[in-house]
Amino acid sequence: MTVRVERDKATGVAVVTLDRERRHNAVDLETAAELAAVWREFRFEDEVRAVVVTGAGTAAFCTGIDRSVQVPQPGSPYSVDDPLVAIGPKANDLWKPVIAAVNGMACGGAFYVLGEAEFLIASDTASFFDPHTTYGMVSAYEAVYMAQRMPFGEVARMSLMGTAERLSARRAYEIGLVSELTAPGELLPAALRAAQTLAGFPTEGVQGTVRALWSAKRAALQQALDQAPALIALGNLAPERQASLFAGRREAPEPRVR
Repeated sequence: MTVRVERDKATGVAVVTLDRERRHNAVDLETAAELAAVWREFRFEDEVRAVVVTGAGTAAFCTGIDRSVQVPQPGSPYSVDDPLVAIGPKANDLWKPVIAAVNGMACGGAFYVLGEAEFLIASDTASFFDPHTTYGMVSAYEAVYMAQRMPFGEVARMSLMGTAERLSARRAYEIGLVSELTAPGELLPAALRAAQTLAGFPTEGVQGTVRALWSAKRAALQQALDQAPALIALGNLAPERQASLFAGRREAPEPRVR
């Protein structure tokens, strides 16, 4: 199992942990399937009234898709298979509140999950970046999700600058991406306190509020996401060229943190 789930019946809170610490909690096909299954299971578990999602260890929350994953693509230019499209709670019809506890790096495909959380709490050592353009890929889904949570100029800069820059936890807090900063050892307790508060309220009102909040932006979000497959198919370099750029990453200068 690459996704660890802990349920506390006394508080009504579940903690979902991406448990691939040695791979910086990157998502392989097994992890993607497990995450989707977990979100869908929670819909039927009345004892789970709020959820915290985090990553194992302190180095990374999640670094997106595991580069070792091979994803066969259909021959049609109108289709793209993306194993990450269903790893978020909203993509699986879960409307219970989800709080993301971000420890360390969060980049690329991590935004599929972060983009569908209600709010983010981060360790002050966390950082955010989007490597797509550096390796010849279009940031489509990731940029769209973050455009729902960040000022346009900030998400444009992060999406376009690739691995050359990282957004610090402090800057993420200043622009509203993160709602609370903590010391590393206080991250999970802070997220649990918030989740326990939500779980203690009548769940009908909480879930209705979650749904209402998402309805405010869901139409625009879906319209933008509908364009993503075509943009990826048009703009991505061939896999072997991406791999060549990725292999040379160790020669790149250290990213600027802002």
